[in-house]
Amino acid sequence: MFDLIPNEFAIGGVYLPPLLICGVLGLLLATWTARMLNKYRLSRYFFYPPLVFVSLAVIYTVLIGTFIIRA
Repeated sequence: MFDLIPNEFAIGGVYLPPLLICGVLGLLLATWTARMLNKYRLSRYFFYPPLVFVSLAVIYTVLIGTFIIRA
């Protein structure tokens, strides 16, 4: 049962921790979300959009780590 949770990922013979994979995926999703917010001009409603970007990256990283990769 516990063998399904990865301890590390092997990409090209290099072992990477699951939190690094979660962080990269969270950063990519936050970048995509920020671009969509800018495209539809919704980022103008935020006081400080870079802080929203960092917050989105953290939220996506936690969600991916909790529900998808289970780091």
